[in-house]
Amino acid sequence: MKVALDVMGGDYAPLEILKGACLASQEFKDLELILVGKSSAIKEYLEKENLKFKFSLIEAAENIEMADSPALSVRRKKGSSIVKGVELIKNKEADAFVSCGNTGALVCASTLYLGLIEGIERPGIGLVFPTLEGSSLMIDVGANIDPKPLHLFQYALMAQVYSQKVLNKPNPSLGLLNIGEEETKGPEFLRETSSLLKKNFSNFLGNIEPKDIFIGICDCIISDGLAGNIALKVSEGFAEAVAKFLISEVKKDFLGSLGLGLLKRSLKRFSQMIDYAEYGGAPLLGIDGVVIIGHGRSNAKAVKNAIRAALKELEVNINEEIKTRIKN
Repeated sequence: MKVALDVMGGDYAPLEILKGACLASQEFKDLELILVGKSSAIKEYLEKENLKFKFSLIEAAENIEMADSPALSVRRKKGSSIVKGVELIKNKEADAFVSCGNTGALVCASTLYLGLIEGIERPGIGLVFPTLEGSSLMIDVGANIDPKPLHLFQYALMAQVYSQKVLNKPNPSLGLLNIGEEETKGPEFLRETSSLLKKNFSNFLGNIEPKDIFIGICDCIISDGLAGNIALKVSEGFAEAVAKFLISEVKKDFLGSLGLGLLKRSLKRFSQMIDYAEYGGAPLLGIDGVVIIGHGRSNAKAVKNAIRAALKELEVNINEEIKTRIKN
């Protein structure tokens, strides 16, 4: 399976991206990597770090920065690693594309060059995250901040397919992210969405409050892109703050240090649970192609797992499954 990787995107590019590519090449034997980026920088870091693995290289002289306007940069920087990577899928030279770069530009380029799956009106970013019951999928976490009820209905459909085929959940339950559990809560578009989901999904559990996201009440949480993105970033920051606070407190005295030794295994499990690198990247669902969005702060481990996510989608042929579900 051919996976194109944006080497220039992300806070720690190109070094951590290349290290992640090396790890992925060692672990996934059916992987054919296509590195997309500035060849001079890629060769320099490969030699400097003595990284050796099989890959092909596509030159991308330009780079879309995190602060660049998504739509404008996609139109003006056609030689960028993001545009070049998406074009590889369009031209059937790659099966999937992974990037830790500008999310808005990646969504824009994917929509423009690959188009949407027939019947889907807007793409959505899905995110697999840990819960007390295992894991859940939230969609959308940033692609569509002003959705219509139909868009959220389509997100629910895609979320179910993804949970069944990728997360191996035979009958995934659905919840709608809202400010309260009651059907009367929230703005009109969420109330309309709730009614639509209730009529069409037998396993729709109703509204889910943000406080219940990580308990694991439901397998799929449907959200508008603004609320989903805020929930994601607040939880990420809070988890990191809690971890730092615990370590700081237990190191203050002897008993605390003793307790740290006793809690070391539990703290390690907690650290793994909240580590975004464990989950790799977020699928851009609804696009007629496999595109994975990596965290901007991705390290080598996160890059490797983002590539794993792309391979898993290809393995289960996720887009064909979504197309079939829409037709039915």
